[in-house]
Amino acid sequence: MKRASSSLTLQNGNIVPKAKKPLSYRIKLFFSKYGIGYLLLAPFIIFFSIFVVIPVVVAFSTSFTSYNMLQPAKYIGITNYKLLFLDDKVFLTALKNTLVFSLIVGPTGYLLSFVAAWVINQLKLRTAFALAFYAPSITSGVAMSTVFLVLFSSDSKGYINNFLLQLGLIDTPILWNQDPKYIMSVIIFISLWMSMGTGFLVFLAGLQNIPREYYEAGAIDGVRNKTQELFLLTLPMMKPQLLFGAINSIVSSFGVFDIAVSVAGMPSPEYAGHTIVAHLYDYAFIRFQMGYASAIAVVLFLITFILGKVVMKLLSSRDE
Repeated sequence: MKRASSSLTLQNGNIVPKAKKPLSYRIKLFFSKYGIGYLLLAPFIIFFSIFVVIPVVVAFSTSFTSYNMLQPAKYIGITNYKLLFLDDKVFLTALKNTLVFSLIVGPTGYLLSFVAAWVINQLKLRTAFALAFYAPSITSGVAMSTVFLVLFSSDSKGYINNFLLQLGLIDTPILWNQDPKYIMSVIIFISLWMSMGTGFLVFLAGLQNIPREYYEAGAIDGVRNKTQELFLLTLPMMKPQLLFGAINSIVSSFGVFDIAVSVAGMPSPEYAGHTIVAHLYDYAFIRFQMGYASAIAVVLFLITFILGKVVMKLLSSRDE
């Protein structure tokens, strides 16, 4: 026999609807149950809204306007997006450069970070090795580019050019940061060197937090070597860290700017090192065309958001 609905009650032998509680009582009841939790969560919600949600909404709305910061914004519909994809050849070049950079630096830096963390986790002096691998990432891109420009100097005094000249492999110095054929390669090389940062530390922490009992149980069940341990035990138990590292790689690779500008200048020769963020910076802080810059920002946001959702779908646990 079905039970009566919770919205009904029994009075004088008859089933009648329950009287609704006053709104003030329901509010009081809600806060008595969840008030402390929401109060503790309030600082995060407030700051997240101020520094993330509101800027995204403002940028999205501004992308449909013509706004130069001196005159009131004027609504122009999707004109900025039409200009971006149909008339702005520099943006298409920046988009191509950024995609090439991301397809190389993102996955390669991600794999190198994990492999380095996996190897170092098995060493005795892992703290010292971890510091050596992490140190380049906490140095600014401008500083690291300055150091590497000594290697890639375009004259005969540059270390690489001098080495190649002495070996007789080249007759004249290679213009590493001036020739469009080499600019992106130099940017990718420097970025890969700096890519083992936060993701590397997260992977190392994840590896150290895996209980040894799992590996002992695996050995009993037939796991014979380190490779089998990696694929059968380590990777399945590190999905949260792998997901974080993947998201971090996507965001950092699509946000390349400092290194590209330091190596090749702005604008770079034939826009060979021009990226989406450099294009955004140009229109936002040099030309002050905030509507157009916002359209560029929205496109960049959508690209990283979609890729992030794909990665989350691939790496998230099935039971989540």
